[in-house]
Amino acid sequence: MAQFLAFHGLLPEPEKAALVSAVPYDVVNTEEAAELAKGNPLSFLHVSRPEIDMTPGIDLHDDSVYAQAKTAFDKLCAEAPLKLDEKEHLYIYQLEMNGRVQTGVIGAASASEYQAGIIKKHEKTRADKEDDRTRHVMTLRSHTGPAFFTYRDSNKIDALVESETKNAPLFNFVAPDGIRHTLWRVDEAKSCELSELFSTEVPVFYIADGHHRSAAAARTAKECAPKNPAHTGKEDYNFFLAVAFPAKQLAIMPYNRVVKSLNGMSEEEFVSKLSEKFEITSTDDAYAYAPGEFKFYLSGVWKKAVPKFDIAALGVIGSLDVSYLQEFVLAPMLNIADPRTSKDIDFIGGIRGTQELEKLVNSGKYAVAFSMPAVTVDQLMAIADAGEIMPPKSTWFEPKLRDGLVSHNF
Repeated sequence: MAQFLAFHGLLPEPEKAALVSAVPYDVVNTEEAAELAKGNPLSFLHVSRPEIDMTPGIDLHDDSVYAQAKTAFDKLCAEAPLKLDEKEHLYIYQLEMNGRVQTGVIGAASASEYQAGIIKKHEKTRADKEDDRTRHVMTLRSHTGPAFFTYRDSNKIDALVESETKNAPLFNFVAPDGIRHTLWRVDEAKSCELSELFSTEVPVFYIADGHHRSAAAARTAKECAPKNPAHTGKEDYNFFLAVAFPAKQLAIMPYNRVVKSLNGMSEEEFVSKLSEKFEITSTDDAYAYAPGEFKFYLSGVWKKAVPKFDIAALGVIGSLDVSYLQEFVLAPMLNIADPRTSKDIDFIGGIRGTQELEKLVNSGKYAVAFSMPAVTVDQLMAIADAGEIMPPKSTWFEPKLRDGLVSHNF
């Protein structure tokens, strides 16, 4: 069963929480981060994207960048200030976006359970990204960006969490993007009770988002243990920051594709070749609602494609829409053998809407756009349970968890 423990959280003063909190480091580039942090010296982006306060064009993996992150973190701890809770707590974290609410628990997850597969993954990680996160975490001696977990629903956990949200919150603010963030500190007794419920009700966690954070946390624990002659496995470095949400509350958005060329084919030739394996019809609706279909945009027109073959026979991975698109369209027709490395394809998060796909194709920079159905939480869990790996850029979760509200020092 999964451990999810109370810890000494590092939090800003309540009246400063809105200023400190920031979008995750990996959803913005340097220029976007600099613009978001402009005029706000308390923004956590000064810590998570330290290059915004350095010479433009600096190598993001230079030693000085990590040193700058530490300087910014220490400064923020002093000036916000960020204070370490004297006692160990779990925290309730609620997000509201466009009227939809999801409520999770912030706790300390076990690095050894990640290694043992009790915390399940569905994506491959890249070594360079793991290296970056591990260096950042080790330099700060703090996990500042939470991993995003889900778990199969538990009525007992739901009931306890709901009862805690009736108390006065510690933080409650609306971020510039319109998303409301509310946080409660759970008292010691209830934290123990809630932690015990996780250990009895939740056999495994599933990483929804934050695979590199989780992998970096496991590497951090592995790096710290040999340096401690009195290592017991209970030290703070053996655990990392995560927020766990019940599966029923999650909403996965599509992760769409745009491709730069039709690999030498005319539009008519491409549609004709596509029709060999797919039933093609015109449509006025750009959104792909149902698994087992995708929609594509060419020269101002949307069309729907439904496989003529039995996708269920392709297995748990092959039957994903993004999988059979890759196998039957992107690789053989458009010469995109490896979407991880190809420069001819880009991925557009569903939060940007299908109008972004139209804009990109209409600009002439891309030849065709694919509007994909969203992967379901059940599919994500089934793939993780099978020990399989999803194709790259398969899931897009909203709303995003914010950095800086609670950090986990070690």
